Amino acid sequence: GFGEVALLARQYAEKLNAKPFEERKSSLRATLDEASLSFDKVSSLKATAGGIELLADLLNDESEVIRKNAAEGLVRRIYRQSPGLEVQVSDEGPSKQTCKYSFQFADVPLEGDSIMHHGVCCVLPSFGDFKGLLSESIPLEDSTGKCVNSMSVVISPDAFEVDKLSFYSTDKEFKEMIEETECLLKQSASALKEAGVRKFSLILPQAPHMPRYATFLAEQDWKEQPSCRDMRSTFRHLLEVARLDKEYDLERIIPAVGRSSQVFVGTKKGEAKGKLGKPKTIFAQTITHTFDGDLADGDAWMQWPENLLLSAVDELERARLIPEVGTKPNSRIFAHFNTSVDADPMQVVDGVERFMNGFVAKHGNRLQKSKVDEITFKIGIGSEMKQRTHTLRLTASSMGGEYLKTTALFEKADPLTGAPVSWSDARSGTDSQLDDAMAGRMEVKRQIARAAGSTYAPEFLGMIKVELIKKWGEYREAGGRRAVPADLFSSVELVPSPDGELVESTRSPGGNNVGVLAWRCTLATPEYPEGRDIVIIANDVTFQAGSFGVAEDDLFQKASEYARARGLPRIHIACNSGARVGLAEELKPYVKAKWTEDSDPSKGFDFLYLEEEDYNRFEDGTVVAREETVNGKKVFAIDSIIGEGLKSTAGGIGVENLQGSGLIAGETSRAYNEIFTLSYVTGRSVGIGAYLNRLGQRVIQMVNGPMILTGFGALNKLLGKKVYTSQDQLGGPQVMVPNGVTHKLVQSDQDGVSAILDWLAFTPKTASDSPPLLDPTDPPERDVTFVPSKTPYDPRHMLAGTTTPEGEKLTGFFDEGSFQECLDGWGRSVVTGRAKLGGIPMGVIAVETRNVDRRVPADPANPASQEVLEPQAGQVWFPDSAHKTAAAIRDFNRGENLPLMIFANWRGFSGGTRDMYNEVLKFGAQIVDALVEYKHPVFVYIPPGGELRGGSWVVIDPAINPAQMEMYADVESRGGILEPAGIVEVKFRAPQQKELMHRLDPELQRLDALLESSTSSEVGVGGAEADIETQIRAREEKLAPLYTQIACEFADLHDRAGRMEAKGVIRKGLEWRRAREFFFFRVRRRLLEQSAINRLQAADSSLSAADAKKVVASWMPEEDDKAAISSYDAADIETKIEVARVEALKRAFKELYEQLPEGERASALS
Repeated sequence: GFGEVALLARQYAEKLNAKPFEERKSSLRATLDEASLSFDKVSSLKATAGGIELLADLLNDESEVIRKNAAEGLVRRIYRQSPGLEVQVSDEGPSKQTCKYSFQFADVPLEGDSIMHHGVCCVLPSFGDFKGLLSESIPLEDSTGKCVNSMSVVISPDAFEVDKLSFYSTDKEFKEMIEETECLLKQSASALKEAGVRKFSLILPQAPHMPRYATFLAEQDWKEQPSCRDMRSTFRHLLEVARLDKEYDLERIIPAVGRSSQVFVGTKKGEAKGKLGKPKTIFAQTITHTFDGDLADGDAWMQWPENLLLSAVDELERARLIPEVGTKPNSRIFAHFNTSVDADPMQVVDGVERFMNGFVAKHGNRLQKSKVDEITFKIGIGSEMKQRTHTLRLTASSMGGEYLKTTALFEKADPLTGAPVSWSDARSGTDSQLDDAMAGRMEVKRQIARAAGSTYAPEFLGMIKVELIKKWGEYREAGGRRAVPADLFSSVELVPSPDGELVESTRSPGGNNVGVLAWRCTLATPEYPEGRDIVIIANDVTFQAGSFGVAEDDLFQKASEYARARGLPRIHIACNSGARVGLAEELKPYVKAKWTEDSDPSKGFDFLYLEEEDYNRFEDGTVVAREETVNGKKVFAIDSIIGEGLKSTAGGIGVENLQGSGLIAGETSRAYNEIFTLSYVTGRSVGIGAYLNRLGQRVIQMVNGPMILTGFGALNKLLGKKVYTSQDQLGGPQVMVPNGVTHKLVQSDQDGVSAILDWLAFTPKTASDSPPLLDPTDPPERDVTFVPSKTPYDPRHMLAGTTTPEGEKLTGFFDEGSFQECLDGWGRSVVTGRAKLGGIPMGVIAVETRNVDRRVPADPANPASQEVLEPQAGQVWFPDSAHKTAAAIRDFNRGENLPLMIFANWRGFSGGTRDMYNEVLKFGAQIVDALVEYKHPVFVYIPPGGELRGGSWVVIDPAINPAQMEMYADVESRGGILEPAGIVEVKFRAPQQKELMHRLDPELQRLDALLESSTSSEVGVGGAEADIETQIRAREEKLAPLYTQIACEFADLHDRAGRMEAKGVIRKGLEWRRAREFFFFRVRRRLLEQSAINRLQAADSSLSAADAKKVVASWMPEEDDKAAISSYDAADIETKIEVARVEALKRAFKELYEQLPEGERASALS
C-alpha cells in the first residue's frame, strides 16, 4: 500500500543523504582511537554517526583500544541518561569483550528507595558461542534479593548468514534464534535467578542495517516479548511499552519511520465488542535524548519538541495508510525527552504547558484528522551536578471528555522496573492517578461521535480554548497591544434541576442522560480581554443518535430562553437525527391479530388485541382498548397505543416529539430576532435539526455535515428505485452553499471553531451593546492604493487589498486581513461579509463587476434533468443576489448591531421573464424592508468608476431610513435614472444632435449659408440645392458618432457627484484615496452619537429618537467628525445623561404627585 511506499521512500532518502556505511564506520573508528576517550563526545554523536550498528561492527576491530571503547560506547548508548552509570570492559580479543556496568533509573530520586542495578554485556563472535555461555558462571550477584540485574549478549560483527538486502531479510534466522534463546534461558533459569537477572537482551548486528533486538523477562518465564522486538531493552520502560502491554493487546506497526519511534495498534484487554467492533487505539511512542534550547530564552526552544511531536503525527498518518489499521482508530502520542532541564520546576511546568497549548492550537487540524486523543510530554528536571530532582509528565488529553486539556504531574518510578507508579499534581502537590476507567468510557463516546462524522460535544469547549490561544497569538503578531489574560476560557454546564429550571453545574463530561447539552462559557478574546459570555447548545450524538425527544426539546428551549433573557450570543452545535421515533417495544411480544378467517390468514385481519392476562400486566394508559371476544375468550381490541409508563416511550416516540420540535422551532425564530444566533453543523442534521439551523439563519457547515429533511434511503423507497446514493446529494455543501443556507464552509471541526470565534469577533457582548472595538493595527489615516476602475475587477481587492503580479502590494478600504466573506457561493453577483475599519466592526455589501455563472444542479430523481449554468452580468441584481443582499442586511442588524457599508455599483435589476418569475421584484422589495428596520448607521458609497441607476438607487436611498442612512459618492462615480446612452435615446435624439452639429460645426455652418443663399437665388436653384443638401447629409453622417459622444457626455454631466451633492441626494462627494480616513471618523462619530442617544432615551423615556438626536447634536456641534469626537470625549456625556435622568424622574414624580387627591399629597411625602 501507499504506507509501505512512503516508508521505502523515507528510507531511501535517508540512505541517499547519509554517507556510506564504511565511511561512517571509519570516521567513528578515528573518534574511538583514543586511550582516555571522553564518552560524552561519543554520546553526542547522531545515530547515523555513532549508532549501535556502527559500534557493534567495531567490536571485531584489530585494535584493543577501539574494541574496548566501542564496547563501552555501546553500553553507554543503550543506557543513555541513566544516573550513576559505570562501565568496566575486559577484552580477550576481537568479538570477545565483557562489559560490567551499574546504573539507576532516572525517574527514581538518588536518595531514598533508589536501587543500583548491575548488568553484564557479553560480546561473542557467533550465536553458537552463546549456547555455551549460560553453562558458565554468570558474573553477577543478587545483592538486593529482588532480581534487579540484566544481561545482554551481542553477536559481533554479524549474527546472520543470509544476505542482508533489507532490514527484514534476516527474519527467518532471527525467529529461530529467538526460539532457541527461550529454551536456553528456561534451562538456565536457576542460574539466572541466582545471579539476580530479571531481563535478558539479545542484540544481533546486521550491518549496514540496524541490529535486531529481542528481550526476555524472568517474570514471563523467559518468553520473548513481541511488543519489544527490534527495540532496545531500555525502551520497554522509557517508552512505557510495559504499561501499554498490561492494558492492551498490542500489535506492532513494523517498521516505524523514525529510529527512536515505535508504533502500536492496541485493543483494550477484555473489551466487549460493540456495534462498531472492538475500539482500537494507535500509539506513537517516541524518545529523544537531547533537549535543545533554554527555557529562559523566549519561545526559541519550542522548535525541537514541535518537530519531535510532528514526527509522531507523521507516524500516525503513515500507520493509517495500512489497510488493517485504517482511519477508524483513535490515537495517542507519547514523547519522552530522556534528559534533564536545569531550571526551576515551575518554570518548566509553565513553559511546557504553554508549548503544548500552542502546539495543539497551531496543528489542531492535523491532530483532529489523526484523531489524537492524548499527547504526553515527559521530561526530567535537574542538572548533571545535582542529578534529576523531578520528572514532569505533562499531558494534553481528551480522556476526561474535554478536548486535549492539559494536566501537569510530577512522576515517580518503580526503582525495580523503572516504570511510573505514582504521580502528584505539579502545582498543588496532591496525589493523583491516571484515570483509565474514565478514559475508556470517553473513548467509546468519541468513537461514536467520530463515526457520525463529528466530535464528542464536550470536546468543543477545549477546542474553543485552544483556538483562543491561537487568536491571541495572531492578534499579538499583528501588533496588538492588549495583554493576554491568564484565564482565556471557563464554562459551566446548564442542567435541569428537579423543578425543571436550569441550574449551573460543574459535573464531569459524560454524566448526561439527555441528548442535548448546554453551557454558559466565558471567553477572553482580543475584543473582550475581560471576558464575554456565550451560550452553547449542542446535540450529544452519542445519546440515542442525538435525536430530539421531549427532554431534549425542553432543555434546548430553556437554554435558548436563558440566552435571550441575558441578551447573550447563542451558538448551536448541530449533529442529530431529527425528532425521535419509536414504538412501544414492551407490547410487541403480547400483541395478537384477530384473523378474518382463521384457516386463511391471507384474507387479512380485523384488529389487533391483547389477551386479558396480558392486558392486565400493563398500567392504565398504556393502550386504549375495547372488549371483544375471540374464540370464546374475552380479549381487548386495541384502538390506540398510548405507551404511558413504558420504558421504551419514556423520552417520547411520536407526536409529542413533533410538538416539542414546534416549541424549539418557534424559540429559535424568536431568538434570531432578539439575539445573535449561529449554528455550526458538525455532522448530519435531520428534520427539525435542519430547520433549527435555518431558523437561526447564520450557518457554518462542515464538509461532512449534511442538512436533510429525509434520509436518502427513505426517499429511494418512496421513489421505488435507487436514485440517491448519499445524504450529500440532498443537503451537502454542494447544495447548501449555492442555495444560501450555508454562510461559511469549513473542512474540519477545528476550522469550524475558528470560524465561530471569527464571527464572534464582530459581535457585541449582548444584544443591546455596541460592536466590540479594537485599537487599530492598520492605521486609519493611510491611503487606499487599490483603485476600482470602470473595467471589471474583483471587488474583494477593493475591500481587502491585493498584490499585483509584479509583487506590488495594493491596500484595500478595510483593515488588512480583517475582511471575512460570507455566503460566497450564493448570489455571486453580490459580495457580502464583515470587516474592520480602524478596528471598528462593519457589515459589508459590495458589487461583483465581472460576469458570473449560477449553477442549477440536475435532479437525480428526474432522469431528463440536466445541470444548467445561467450566466449573470456584473453590476446587476438578480433574484438570488437581491435575496442575498436583504438577508445579509437582516443578519447585520439583528444581534450583530453592525454599522453597514454598502459599496453601491449597480446598473439596475434584471427584469427578464425568468427573473421576474423567480421573484426578483419580491427580493428587491425585501432590501427596502431590511433597511427600513435597520437600527444602526448605514453608509452608502458609490465607488470610483461605479454607477447607481434607476431601481437600484431607489432601494438603497437614504430616504428609506433617514435616521440611520447616509449616502456618499466618489468624485469619479455616476448616478442617475438611466445611463447616458439610454437617456440620449430619449432626451437627446438624432434631430437634436443635428441641431447641435449645425450650431457648432463650421463646415455645416458654411453649407447652411450656401444652402440659404442658393435658396434665395432665382437662377439654377434646383441643382445647387440638391448638391448642397447632399454635402450636408454626408457631413452629418460623418459627425454623427462624435456628436453622439458629445450628447452622452452632456447627459453624463448630469450624473456626477457635483449635481448629486447640490440636489442633496448625497451628503458629500469623496476622493477614494482618502475615503478610508473619512469614513473611520464618520463611523466613530455616528456610533458615539447612537450610543449616547440610546442611553439618553433610557434615562428619559419621554424623549423620542429625534428629540434625543437633537440633544446629543448639541453636545457635539462640530461639523468636522474628528473634532466632534474630541469634543465628545471632553463633554462629560455621562454627567449630562445623569442630569437628564434626574430631571425625568422629577417630572414623573411631579406628574404622579399632582394626580393624587389634595388630602393624600401630604401623606405621600411622609
